[in-house]
Amino acid sequence: MTVRRDELGTIVLEGHCPVDDTEPLFKMLQATPAGPVDWTQCRRLHTCLVQLLLTARPRFTGACGDSIVARLFSYNSL
Repeated sequence: MTVRRDELGTIVLEGHCPVDDTEPLFKMLQATPAGPVDWTQCRRLHTCLVQLLLTARPRFTGACGDSIVARLFSYNSL
């Protein structure tokens, strides 16, 4: 799985994040809505996860590793 929580409680997205990661990410965001999301090591982010992150608006650490998504989020000033 490419969605996990690290020892500090940060939600980490790594590698290619497929649609199957939507539910685990949703549950993690529900459990800690103010918790940070580290997506610097994410290389591809499925659009379902993008939609979830746009809705949840968590605090991000660094820029997204998926260059297309990084541009989208920079345009939306998230």
